[in-house]
Amino acid sequence: MSVDPKVNWRADSPLGAALHEKLYTESLDCVHCGLCLSSCPTYRATGRETSSPRGRIYLMRGLAEGRLEDPTLLEEEAFLCLGCRACETACPSGVRYAEMLEQARTILRKEQQGFQLARAIERFALRQIVPRPVRLRTVVALLALVQRLRLDRLADLVMPERLRWILELAPRVPPAAERRRMPPLTPAEGVLRGRVALFEGCVMPEFFGRVNDAARLVLSRAGYEVVVPQNQGCCGALQAHAGDLDFARTLAQRNVRAFDPELGGLDAIIVTSAGCSAALRESDNWIGEAAQGVGRAVRDVLEFLDEVDAALDFRPMPARICYDDACHLVHAQGISSAPRRLLEAIPELGLVAHRTPEACCGAAGIYNLTQPDMSARVLDPKLDAVMEVDPEIVATANPGCAIQLAAGLAARGSTARVVHPIELIEEASRPDRG
Repeated sequence: MSVDPKVNWRADSPLGAALHEKLYTESLDCVHCGLCLSSCPTYRATGRETSSPRGRIYLMRGLAEGRLEDPTLLEEEAFLCLGCRACETACPSGVRYAEMLEQARTILRKEQQGFQLARAIERFALRQIVPRPVRLRTVVALLALVQRLRLDRLADLVMPERLRWILELAPRVPPAAERRRMPPLTPAEGVLRGRVALFEGCVMPEFFGRVNDAARLVLSRAGYEVVVPQNQGCCGALQAHAGDLDFARTLAQRNVRAFDPELGGLDAIIVTSAGCSAALRESDNWIGEAAQGVGRAVRDVLEFLDEVDAALDFRPMPARICYDDACHLVHAQGISSAPRRLLEAIPELGLVAHRTPEACCGAAGIYNLTQPDMSARVLDPKLDAVMEVDPEIVATANPGCAIQLAAGLAARGSTARVVHPIELIEEASRPDRG
């Protein structure tokens, strides 16, 4: 990454002043104990202190204090970080590392000198395509055409390696029936226990509509009326991770406007993507008190079903399944036992554990596109661990993780299918219509 060497990067520069204001105080919480090191995937992969949470915090603080004249190293390391938040789980001091990382990335992006094509493409995609349903639907339809005509196979012969990897990573576009928007209201089956709102997200309806639909059906069977506010949108997580907090704030404000009027009559706002639920829960970090009502109401669908002790009748599902923790579920939200309890309640579903369930898979939003080499290095030991237990099904609660694991397992010749746990819960609780 190129940075203009003529810029004054000391504490009296705009960058240094902003870093001092936003990051300096929080950086003091880090006591440099090093307990985070063994949990950090990039530190384990490189062995470099600067590729650890402790090292990155030291760089942030050094720049804020004017001890670091050139931000190039901080910029490289800040964007090499996966943002998996395993360090927060390990940290005894409660350092808010993820919040600091988003702030630092945003400041670095704002102060970046010169034009970078890759960064411009990323910004365009995250501002002009991903959060805009009609445009995203158009892009997905084009991808479906490419896949149907097998043009992606032809692309292997003529496209640069990076673009080939993007096509290989892209999941198969589901049938149009799975990509239709959900009904605004689904009544509860049986005795009414409450009312919930379902957050759809941006990527979920296009690639994982079946997951959202499974959540809707299961919640209805559990006795909950399900509403789907039609003016909701992208949660802003991808934009914040990319260093565009300004646009993430815009998206957060939109969702507050969509869900706030519903809060009085809701038991919860249900989310099926771990990355989205983490972002919505913490969006007060971006826009302050306005988001606190929505944040308090957010529940991951697995967390909610476990909390309310959903009375579901399960039929047997004989299969060998491995559950893999999504980082933004286990580390960002502390949810680990609930998914396992729900899966263990399904008769004949054999839950087998692998060695590294809480380790990052290397997906990290769009990290596997922007940092494919490190992403692959992080993924490899995860695949080793999963393959050792030879599951028929791998379950994980985040779309990026599902895409990453499915691509990795397929590349190794595994026939295991990758699903969201709620899909299994829906299948096992499906009424016998015969």
